Amino acid sequence: MGIFTRSAGGGFREAKGDLVLESVTKRFADFTAVDDLDLHVPRGSFFALLGPSGCGKTTTLRMVAGLEQPTSGRVLIGGTDLTGSRPYERPVNTVFQSYALFPHLSIRDNVAFGPKRRGQSDAVNLADDALELVQMSHLAGRRPAQLSGGQQQRVALARAIVNRPEVLLLDEPLGALDLKLRRQMQVELKRIQTEVGLTFIHVTHDQEEAMTMADTVAVMNGGHIEQMGAPEALYDLPGTAFVAGFVGQSNLVPATITGNDGDRLVADAAGTTVGVPRARAAQGEGSVLFGVRPEKVRIHRDRPGGAGNDVRATVTDVSFTGVATQYLVTVPSGGQWSVYEQNLDVEPQSIRPGDEVWLSWDPAHAFVVASEGLPEGAEGKAFIATAGTGT
Repeated sequence: MGIFTRSAGGGFREAKGDLVLESVTKRFADFTAVDDLDLHVPRGSFFALLGPSGCGKTTTLRMVAGLEQPTSGRVLIGGTDLTGSRPYERPVNTVFQSYALFPHLSIRDNVAFGPKRRGQSDAVNLADDALELVQMSHLAGRRPAQLSGGQQQRVALARAIVNRPEVLLLDEPLGALDLKLRRQMQVELKRIQTEVGLTFIHVTHDQEEAMTMADTVAVMNGGHIEQMGAPEALYDLPGTAFVAGFVGQSNLVPATITGNDGDRLVADAAGTTVGVPRARAAQGEGSVLFGVRPEKVRIHRDRPGGAGNDVRATVTDVSFTGVATQYLVTVPSGGQWSVYEQNLDVEPQSIRPGDEVWLSWDPAHAFVVASEGLPEGAEGKAFIATAGTGT
């Protein structure tokens, strides 16, 4: 489309290429928000920075935007060092959660504002192209107050895209939307990014958002990146206890590696002997955390034969969620695990709280991570790792 043809010129705004952060650190008085961060985002990719409040993701975004300057390190696009340059000098635009549309201007004029300010004679045509991209052409004559939250979000996106940025930053852009609309916009954002081919950097604390849209997800914690990779890779094989709990949910139990059996490690997990493929272990000796995702665990009335790892448990709670039933169970260590079982039958569930059951899982679905980051009170016990456990 015409809005993505760059005009001739020089300076920072003409920088093109991959986004690179080299040894970037940001300190505020005695607090280090971002600690020696290295990051390489290929041009044209959809990249997500995922993490809890205070992990450094928003500070990282603000340094890319030029709203904050690194204490040390460099921010580059292609071969151009942007460190020290001002926000308006960079080929970067940001879409905020608040939309920040001009209430007195029409939707078309809101989108055309940037090109008009730069003196472009085709500003209105550029705005119409951008509105067509976000499927808002039919509302071009309205004012922001006449639009829904989702429609205003699309306009804010069009207003950023019309400026032809090399990098588009999305700062929790869907946080103000309800659940249904948020999911619709996740699909739309991915469609738009694929169509325009711009580099999108999406900052969010919502792991579903990150995994739905991004090609690559970087999980941040304490000012550094814990793990980075494709969403399915992070979910299937977390590298730390924090990632295991923040990207989805995991059943974890403290264990000790006791030996090996061919290409598998053998561990003692609270008195139960378990195995895990060596390739799925982030640590191969000593004290570790043994983990399995809840949907990978099967629940049985009787002890299964030849299923691999298994453990006896007591059901403490049963919750019907529609597509699945969630069981909370107490395992021998005295801790708790979660089991998700897809609802394939229409018959009522026969397993009830208080029932003695057996849990089993395919050893190929298990993983091992280092034991650092145990939540308080979890020592020696199984526990469910989630974004709120502190792991």
